[in-house]
Formats: sequence, structure tokens, C-alpha cells
Amino acid sequence: MKSLLFALGWVHSITKRDPKKSRRPTSANEEVLSIDKRRLEVLLGRLLKFKLKALFGEVTSSTANTTFTVHQTTLMLASLITTITMLLLTSFRPAVSLMSSSLSRQSRPSPRLFSTRSSDVWYSPELMDHMLYRIRQCNNVPDDIRNNLIDFTVDGKVLGKVTPKCAEILCSVSSPSSPSIFELSPVSALTLSKTAGNTPESRTNAVASVMEQLRTTGYITGWRDEQYPVSESFDEVSSPVFLIERAAASLLGVIEYGVHINGIVKSDDGEQRMWMARRSKSKSKFPGYLDHIVAGGQPAGLSLMDNVFKECFEEAAIPSELTRKGIKPAGAISYESYGGKLKDEGEGVISRVVLFCFDLTLPHDFVPTANDGEVESFFTWSLDDLARSMAPDYADPIKPNCYPVIIDYLMRSGSISPDSPKYLEVLRTLRSGSCT
Repeated sequence: MKSLLFALGWVHSITKRDPKKSRRPTSANEEVLSIDKRRLEVLLGRLLKFKLKALFGEVTSSTANTTFTVHQTTLMLASLITTITMLLLTSFRPAVSLMSSSLSRQSRPSPRLFSTRSSDVWYSPELMDHMLYRIRQCNNVPDDIRNNLIDFTVDGKVLGKVTPKCAEILCSVSSPSSPSIFELSPVSALTLSKTAGNTPESRTNAVASVMEQLRTTGYITGWRDEQYPVSESFDEVSSPVFLIERAAASLLGVIEYGVHINGIVKSDDGEQRMWMARRSKSKSKFPGYLDHIVAGGQPAGLSLMDNVFKECFEEAAIPSELTRKGIKPAGAISYESYGGKLKDEGEGVISRVVLFCFDLTLPHDFVPTANDGEVESFFTWSLDDLARSMAPDYADPIKPNCYPVIIDYLMRSGSISPDSPKYLEVLRTLRSGSCT
């Protein structure tokens, strides 16, 4: 009797629970659970009533009545057991479902829409594939071309890589007053002949005479009148082997150094935006493309930081005090690409590039302006905009070699979850070229 009363009290308590204290919306399982609880309460009530009648003599002890009583009791007990079983199963079902859902979420991070909050990170397999696509646009030397490249050496130092056809053309250039400046060594490496002399100045002048002739014939285009240092590594650029016109550097496959600057604006709530530039349509390369706020090659005779200050003022009219206050060196990326108008004939050129990355935090009220005519306009993009532009079919893409620098920033700033697939592959390919 006591057990019956206890069971009735328990059912009554759980069916009369205050709905205001519920923390979750009512689910379909909870509706079934409520119905089963009410059924159980009714059955227990009937059994209690029947037991009380027996105690007070309202149920006779005749054989017929006893048979009827046992039969009725058995049916009610069977129904009671069935209802209790359903109640228990239904009670556990939401918990099992919730546990299964929780385990599923914990098995991998949930893909999330691109977020611009500093406390959030992106997990997007599709974005990782798009980033790899953009990086490989710069790292695109075919294996058959790479396997047949010829070293360009001077004084035993490997300074560049050239295709056999380019080496042949360089060796064929001469003038009535002087023999060829370039020649193939006994070990099939391209080198400078004795005619070029053995000082940086004489070698610079000799190489320039060849490149000027190739410019005249139209073989070299986009002449910049900028001198790049040619050395075996960046540590030696202050004392280069010789200097070369920027537009001709890829013809010898020498390493070209440059600076790219991420112009960052951060709001009070943590949102980050990046300044972008629209390249002038008069540019010799990638006219009209989107670009970094500031980017430029590393010329001879300047330190990296001096070049950053110079480019910031020339390209975006950023005062030196703002640059000094907000600039931060942030490593480097490297790549090697195969291009040129004759690349399909095997006569392309090899661009071997190292870009030093800088992050420049700018104040909210600063608006860059073009100083040198190389930029049409400036505007800011959210990190979401940057991520969307990675898609291969994006209609208004950024200049190809800006993408690795931007991807490097997204990785460094913690915007990409390290649990993302191909995370390490992206990190590795950002420095696929010779980083020397």
C-alpha cells in the first residue's frame, strides 16, 4: 500500500512540474512523455481505489467475484507495466538524442559562416581549397619545365634559373663592338663571359646592354627603370654581384624581393577591415585589378623599412609618423612561377619571388590618397570580403601575388581554425619558393 501511494505521489509531482522553469522548448518526445505520465497517474489511481475497496469490504470473497477481481487486477497491472516501460523509454529518448547530437558536434568543429569578430575563427574546408587555389596561381612551374631549368651562375654562385631557350637567346645577343655577354659553361650552366668584366659596375653595364637590345626588339616589355640587386641571398643584397632592370629580372630567374603591406583598421568591438586599392588601368601588369594598399619591389640601396616608408608615402600618402606608429614586420612568403608571352613555346621566364610582409594598423579617420598615379581608388574590405574573393570564379579578383600575403595574414591573425582540413598544407605552400 505504501509503495502504491509513493508511486502515485511521484507521478503527480513530475506531471505537475512548473512549466515556467523549463529551459528548453517542448519537443515531440516531451509531448509523448507528458501523455504517458498522465496515463500512469490514472492507472495508479484506479489500482489505489480498487485496493481501498478491498480493504473496506466492498469487494466480495465469492469465487466468481474473486475470479473477476484477479482478472481485473491482472489487466490493470499489465497496462501499468506497459505504460511504465513506455514512460522510461520516452524519458531517456531526449537525453540519448541530446547526447548523440553533442558527440556529433564534438567530433569536428561546426562549419561556420565567415565571421569578422576577433573572438571567432573560421572552419571551412571550401575556403581552405580556395586559398590553396590562389597560392598555386603563383606557384605554377610545371614539372617538365622545372626539371630542365639551367642554373645561372657567376663566380660559382647560383644566382638564377633559366629555361634552355632563354639561355640560347641571351647567348645569341651581341653587338659589332663586343662579343656575347652571356655564355654556357662546360657544365651547361649559363654564366657571364669575360667580356662582362669582374666588378659589379662592369657586370651591371654589360647585362644592361643585352637587356636594352631585347627591349628594343620587344622581347622585354614593361620597362620600369628600377634597378634590382642580384645576389645569392638577401643577406648579400647590400653588396650585389650586379644590378638588373626590374623588368628583366625574371629573364635570368634571379630572386626578386619586395614588400607588401596589409593596411588594417580595427573597430572597438574587434571587427577588422583591410584597406584595398584599385590599380590604375595604365599599369603594365594587371591593370584595373585590386591590390594591397601599399606594395612594391625592393630596390637596390634601400633597407626594407626605408622602402616601406617610401612606398607608403608614394602610393597612399601615408605620413611617416602614422607608418612609424602602426607598422609591424610580419615575416615573408615566397613563390616560383612560370610565365611570359612565349611560355607555351617553352620560352617562358621563371619568377622567383620573396615578399616581406608588414601589418600597418591605421586610425579610423585616416583615408589614403594616391600620390603617384598608380592607384585609382581606395576602399576597405571586411575579412568576409577577403575570404569570398578567394573563390576561383570571383568576378573582381585581387592581383595574384597579393593573395598569399593576405592568406598569411588570416592564418597569423588566428582567423582560421587550425582544425581546418589542409591547414598545414596552406602554411607549407605559402613558402614554396626559395626563401634565401
